[in-house]
Amino acid sequence: MVEAVVVDDSHFMRVQIAEILEDGGVTVVDDARNGTEAIDTIRDCDPDVVTMDVKMPGMDGIEAVERIMETHPTPVLMLSRYTEQGAETTFEALDAGAVDFFPKPDGELSLGLVQYADDLVEKVNVVAGADVSVGPSGTATPAGATEPDEPPTPAEPDVQTPAGSAPAVVIGASTGGPPEVQSILSSVPATLGCRVLVVQHMPENFTDRFATRLDAFSELDVREAAGTDSLDPNEAVIARGGSHLEVRDETGDRLELAVTDDPPVHNVRPAADVTFESVADTCSGPLVGVVLTGMGKDGASGIEAIKSAGGTTIAQDPETTSIESMPARAIETGKVDEVLSTGEIPDAIFEAINIE
Repeated sequence: MVEAVVVDDSHFMRVQIAEILEDGGVTVVDDARNGTEAIDTIRDCDPDVVTMDVKMPGMDGIEAVERIMETHPTPVLMLSRYTEQGAETTFEALDAGAVDFFPKPDGELSLGLVQYADDLVEKVNVVAGADVSVGPSGTATPAGATEPDEPPTPAEPDVQTPAGSAPAVVIGASTGGPPEVQSILSSVPATLGCRVLVVQHMPENFTDRFATRLDAFSELDVREAAGTDSLDPNEAVIARGGSHLEVRDETGDRLELAVTDDPPVHNVRPAADVTFESVADTCSGPLVGVVLTGMGKDGASGIEAIKSAGGTTIAQDPETTSIESMPARAIETGKVDEVLSTGEIPDAIFEAINIE
């Protein structure tokens, strides 16, 4: 049985979260009012997972996550508000080492969280299974290690892509994915001339902020996909939370995109399979499909479609992921060309689109 520690400065929220988790079969072994208490409690209880509020007096959730990862690495699920500021602090927490986040509806003292009880329990169970010994880019994170303030300068390969339409790269990720996606996009130079589509399982109101964050780290022009949109070389789009992203047509180097409210696939929307399959059906130039960390099998059918279309298929090495299910299911199809750590993926993309 999964054991959890609940961290929140509100007594009401600590009780409510604990009741939801206990009713869902998760044992709450203790709670804490702030980051300082959380560090001591986690050391003493050694739980499988921690739910962590962001804004707390004294040591806040972000600093607490950093300290936890340094002293007693434990999977952390952040509880984040549905606001722009909430989204920004969420990504800071993910950078600090949190595995995933769960949107906290309608403010701190709301009964609204009860409406999402099943989803919260499911998310806690998923995060509890994460491997937090693996840092971004598929490398083990030693105690006390920190990520650089600035992303590494991307290499400048000699771009000699074949004649015809520009290359297309499509990436699918779920739990643990944001730092991995950021690592890959920050390594892709604007001289590459590729069109990048990213499907990261994430709620609406967070994907726009995610795109803005990626844009700051990447030489590509990165944005959230709009209702009607197009994609040119050296641009990247992030599938909007709550909607599927499809490629509908290709005119020269331009991809015509569509954002739809079609039913969820694999219980998620956006789904990587929807985007992967539409890219495979539409794009005529060099094509690369990449499946990263995450729970479930989304991306496996898409990998098969890309392979059938003559594209190159890559899966993150499950041993380097936070959650191995998505890349593992993709590998099981027998249609994955390369199994790599995230840090090795950019060079594989360069090679796949015929850079010499």
